[in-house]
This record gives sequence, C-alpha cells and structure tokens, in this order.
Amino acid sequence: MIRIPFTDGWTVGPKLGAFESRDAATAAVPVAIPHDALRDLPRSADSTQGVHAGYIPGGVFEYAKTFDVPSEWRDKTVRFEFEGVYRDATVYVNGDFAAHEPGGYTAFTVLADPFLRFGEVNTVTVEARVHKDSRWYTGGGIYRPVHLIVADPVHLALDGTTVVTTDIDTERALAEIATRVENDTRHTATLRVSWTVTDADGVAVAAADSPVTVLPGADAVARVRLPLPSPRLWGPDDPHRYTLRTVLTRASGAPVDDDVTSFGVRRLQLDPQHGLRINGKTTDLRGACVHHDNGPLGAITVAAAEDRKVRLLKAAGFNAIRSAHNPASRALLEACDRHGMLVMDELTDVWTRAKTAFDASIGFERQWPADVAALVAKDRNHPSVVLYSIGNEILELATPHGATWSRRLAEEFRRLDPTRFVTNGINGIIANLARIAEAQAEASADPNTMMADLGEQMAAMNASSLVTDSIEESAAVLDVVGFNYADSRYAMDADLYPHRVIVGSETFPDRIAVLWDAVRRHPHVIGDFTWTGWDYIGEAGIGRVDYTDEPGYAPTGTAGPYPYLLARCGDIDITGVRQAPSYYREIAFGLSAGPWIGVHRPQHHGRPTAKTPWSWDDVVGSWTWAAAPGAPVTVDVYAAADEVELVLDGAVVGRARVGEVRPLVARFETEYRPGSLVAVAYAGGVETGRAQLRTAGEAGLTAWVEDAGDGALGLDGLAFVPIALADADGVVACDRDVLVTVTVDGSGELAGLGSARARTEESFAGPAVTTFDGRALAIVRPTGAGEIGVTVTAEGFAPVRVTIAAV
Repeated sequence: MIRIPFTDGWTVGPKLGAFESRDAATAAVPVAIPHDALRDLPRSADSTQGVHAGYIPGGVFEYAKTFDVPSEWRDKTVRFEFEGVYRDATVYVNGDFAAHEPGGYTAFTVLADPFLRFGEVNTVTVEARVHKDSRWYTGGGIYRPVHLIVADPVHLALDGTTVVTTDIDTERALAEIATRVENDTRHTATLRVSWTVTDADGVAVAAADSPVTVLPGADAVARVRLPLPSPRLWGPDDPHRYTLRTVLTRASGAPVDDDVTSFGVRRLQLDPQHGLRINGKTTDLRGACVHHDNGPLGAITVAAAEDRKVRLLKAAGFNAIRSAHNPASRALLEACDRHGMLVMDELTDVWTRAKTAFDASIGFERQWPADVAALVAKDRNHPSVVLYSIGNEILELATPHGATWSRRLAEEFRRLDPTRFVTNGINGIIANLARIAEAQAEASADPNTMMADLGEQMAAMNASSLVTDSIEESAAVLDVVGFNYADSRYAMDADLYPHRVIVGSETFPDRIAVLWDAVRRHPHVIGDFTWTGWDYIGEAGIGRVDYTDEPGYAPTGTAGPYPYLLARCGDIDITGVRQAPSYYREIAFGLSAGPWIGVHRPQHHGRPTAKTPWSWDDVVGSWTWAAAPGAPVTVDVYAAADEVELVLDGAVVGRARVGEVRPLVARFETEYRPGSLVAVAYAGGVETGRAQLRTAGEAGLTAWVEDAGDGALGLDGLAFVPIALADADGVVACDRDVLVTVTVDGSGELAGLGSARARTEESFAGPAVTTFDGRALAIVRPTGAGEIGVTVTAEGFAPVRVTIAAV
C-alpha cells in the first residue's frame, strides 16, 4: 500500500454559485493542508456564529488540487483518505460527484477509481460548510490530514488490522490479531498474510503467517493468536508499545501490501470497590476536558502541536483527557499512547435534538452507525483509550426514547469493541430543561440568583429526585456513569445504586480540592475531568473576571461580549503556559505540596468583580508590577499545609492559616514593594516547602526555540518559539506588554502568532501581536529543508533572532 501525504498544492476560496465568477475578493489562494478556513476571517460583534465561535464567522469553502495519475494506476485501487473535514464535505473528482460526508469529525475514504483519467492531470475538489452548527469554535475546511492511497486491487483494508490483548500474565500476553483483506477484482485470490511483532527496541518477539482466500468483490479476515513472552505492559507511567508489521504476499512470495500497527498490552478492570484498575493498579483519572483547536494555529490537527499539548498537560499533573465533545484526532491519540495519557474519546454533543440551528442532530438517526464505526476503527489499537463516551449533556436523555438511544449507542460500541468501557456525560438539569422549575423547587434554588450561584444550584438540582428517576435508565446502560457538575450525587448514588461506577466527566475548576477529596473517599468515583485543561477559541469569555465598576459595564452572563475570542478558562493557556489553577490543581491532586504564590493584580485592588463558575481569581505568579511602592496588594499562597509565612526582602509580612478563604489557600493583604517575595509553608510546625517571586530587572526582548526532545525539525513538523519580556535571569516582566512583530526567512513560514489575551481583535495570522502578561508564541512551519530564521522586534527593544534547521 502506497500512502502518499496529500497536503501540498491545494487552493481554497469561497464556494461560488454555478453562475458566479471569481474576482479579486473571491480568488482562490494557495494553502497547505491541514488548513482552517475560518481562523483568519474578519471578526465582528454581529457575526452570525456569535460568542460560541469567538465571533468568527462561518462560510462555504471550496478546496482544489491537481495531481498526476500515472497510466500504471489503471491496475491499482486509488482512494483519498480524509481524517476530518469540517463540515458537510462534498468531494468531486474531475468535476464528478464522488462522496459526501456530513460529519465534521468523522474520518472517511473516497474511492477515486471510477473518476480518474489515467496518464493525465486530475483535479479533486472538496467543499466544506460551516454555519451555526456548534456550541464552540470548530474551525472549517480540511483541518485534518489527507492521504492518497494507492494499492493493489487485493489489499489490506485501511484500519483493517486489530490487536486485542486481554489474556495477560507475567509469562506471556496473548495477542489476538485479526487482519481484513479486500479483493476488488473479479477473481478469487489466495494469498498469505504474515505478522511480525517487535518490541520498543526493535527486537522481534513473535511471528506467524497464514493463507487467506478472498472471493471476488468480498473481504476475508485472517487471524492468529500470538503469545508475547514476558510482556512489558503499557501504562501511564511506562507507556511501552509493540509494533506489528503485517505483510500480504502472493503464493510466489511476491509482496502485495504491508502495514504497520502500534499497540500496547494492558489490562483494564472496573468495579465499585476498586474503581478503575490498569494492570491491577487502581488509577484515579486526573482529567482534563480538551477542545480540538490548537490556539494560534486555529482548529488544524498537526502531530507536533498535539504532541506538545499532551506533553504539557502530562507535565502539569493530568493523566487523562476527554475529547470534548467530538472524536479525537489520530495524532492526538498517537501522542497519548506515546506519553501515557489516558483518553475518554467522545462521539458527539447532540443526538436527535438540536442545540444549535444546523448542528449534527440533522441526520443523526441515519449517520450514527457510520460515526460510531469510524471512531472505533480509529481508536481500537490505541492503548490510551479506556473509555468511549456516547455523548455530552444530551437533551433527550431523560425521556424513554432518549434511554432507547442511550442503549442503542452503548450496545453498538460494545459490539464493535467489547474491550473498553462506555460512558456518557450526563447533566440531569440539561436533560430536564422543560422541568427545571420542579428541580429548582425541590432544591430550594432561587432563579433570580441562578447565575451568581450556578455551581451550587446546579449541584443541588442534580441531586433532586426528578433527576434521579428520569436518568436512571440512560445511566443503567453505561459501564461508567459520567456526571457533569453533579458531584452532589457521588455519595447518594453509592447508597441508591451500589453497583454504579461514576466519573466526574465535567466539573468546575475552582472546586477541585473538594472534588478530588471526593474521588479519594469514594472508590466508585474513578476520577474528575475539569473544564478545561487547555484554553481554547470560542465560548468566548466563559472563564473571564469582570470588574463591575468599569464605565458602561453590563452583566452578560457566561457570554463574553465582543471582542472576547478565547474562553479564558484553561489550566494552561493557548500558548502552553501554566496558569494559577494548574498549580492549585497539582497540589489538590497530591502531586506537590507547594507552595505557589499568586498575586492579584495590584492595579485592580479593591475593585468589585463578577465571575462565572468557570472563572478563577485574576492572579498571576509574578512580583513585577508597575504599581507604586506601598500600593495595596492581595497575595494568595497555595499549599498543602497548616499555615504560610510571607516574607518580603527578609522581613516577615505575616502568617496566615491555610483554608480560611478556600481549601489549600492562605491569603495576605500587604503592600507592593519591588524585591524578593518568599512564601514558607508549615505543617505541624515543620517547614514543608518554600517558593519565591522576584521583581524583574531590566527586561529585554527574548525568544527561543522549544526543545521537543525528538531531534531535528522534520518537514511535517512545527517549531514553537516562545517570546517574552524578561531580564537576564528569565524573570518575566508581566506588567509590561508591547506589540511584537515576527518575520520568518529561509525555509519556513509563520504558521501562527498569538498570546493568551482573551479579549482581543488581533489575528493569529500575524505578523504582529501584543504580548499578554509579557508573553507571546510564534509557531513556524518548514517549507523545505534548510535554515529558518525567526526575527522578533518591538519598539524600544533590541531585536532578537533565532535559527532553526529543517531536514
């Protein structure tokens, strides 16, 4: 099988009507795939996509690419493989309709043979449509990779080899291998399939072969059970993988096709007494909900960006992600396999009832089997995937017909892959919107203060008998009941449903100390997934902090007014920098005792604020401020301790008890003075740790190339170049933001440029961006082998230049 990356030489422009012609405004422009057609469109307050998409408009887009088709391909099978086109993709080959895929996250293939002109230049065209079809920013267009597949008419099926390893002991693991062979000819074919398994060092540990006869126009499955001696297991702390090479040969021994499959050997167990066990060890899921966009890159999937995201989330203490609320990309799963990150892969945000005007509920009753099959085919060899989620906050879930859909979906997942567990992100209030008054009455909730107390009121209503009774059947079809914002059910369900296993599938970030304590106390609760681990485009301003004395301020609920672009609720911001809740969470998880120092911005001291349940305090880990010496300032110290002593330049500011403001927090009211601020944590009168913030010296413009640890930059990779205003010791001057301009020369181009500023009208396309808290991020894509130069300039600073070698 020849799998050709099909990413260069594309153009994109607005889709025109049959009787329209292109002009300068609608001209198609060259792009590299993956590509997000929405990212650089002009934003406005009256965008039809609104706050959900960060005020980025939608549209209809037409991609086109010409390619040579050699005459010898006449005897081959040729297909296009699209990993994802958002959305409602229509594919034409040489002007003829070839395929339609309504789902924006479903991988699909297109058989090109009937439409190709052999020995000529051919054209493939892809149309994509985005319009009020999601509650978050989706991006648009061919945003995931594309491949051209050229194979013998008798060939290994795409994603056609599966490896199951459920029979495991210390002596051996039994790898049950199944390979599907397809025959597109008019004649019966008898061939031979051979399998070779190698370990991470490339040493062959098992091999076998088998003949397989495939009837014309049919497929056949060849199977083998291979014992792997003294198996090395895959787990979060040691993500070892094996490699399976599958070769298809003719009776003469001539090779026909081959494929490579990575897999891991690991044992999953689940029960209310021990929770989730991986390889016999109880594993609590320290989870992050993650949307699929990649910040300054837009919604595109690039392996280097997905790998960086997973690495940074793992380093911050997470061991699991939830692909909210759509199937994860192949590149993300590959990164999770590599780094030992567990995955809850989610099917959809809607079933048959719509949440937005043109969402995936349209046609769901026909499309769902194909979507489930595509998700399972993508996931089944990835050891990182331990949970399939059949949905998120489904509107019809609390009805008898909704329960029927729950069962139908869960059983289809089990039929296709019985080795993993099935869950669903249930919000009993969302599922009972028409009866919310009943839940409010039972919970004594006040609708007039709903937004101010949303978290507490939602928890109380989710514990109501209305929710208990109405979701019972939909919950009963699951292996793990996912609860969104319903930790109030954890203890009560242990009594009501002693067989029930629960996961906090979506939770408020500022409650993690309480939530994680509940996970530790209740063995039937296997983990917590915060909203959210990584900040994202869209649902703009959902985690913002408003200062309500701002002239003209008007409450807008959870929706951030234009020009909010980002959600502003990630533990890690879109540039990859950890934020205050990340350090708090690490302590709550028990991975660190702290302390960590967070400073409330002195310029806002004493001002009244309004927050949403997804907000965090407006704090920064910095002691560099433009405030006058003596200005009042609030300092929070996060620590797993009894008390904290705060010291400024050797003088004790004071001592404060931990936990009086919120769990794990000691708060100080003091004055800002440049210097060295030290927090010393004590437990039982004994020092347990200390942290320091120092005022930055003379700040300069700095930039560097992140080391991804994987050697030279390949042509399909990305280089990440953080930019900061920092002194000679690397201390960032977070209270001084400037406009920086980035230019790229040599064998590369600027792929994205941005900061973590949630409220902005700046474009990710560059070439300039204003730093936020003293930082920005440039992302560079190679255009060929050679040296790439990146120069960063800002008024009043000496320019800085870094070089990157692309090979």
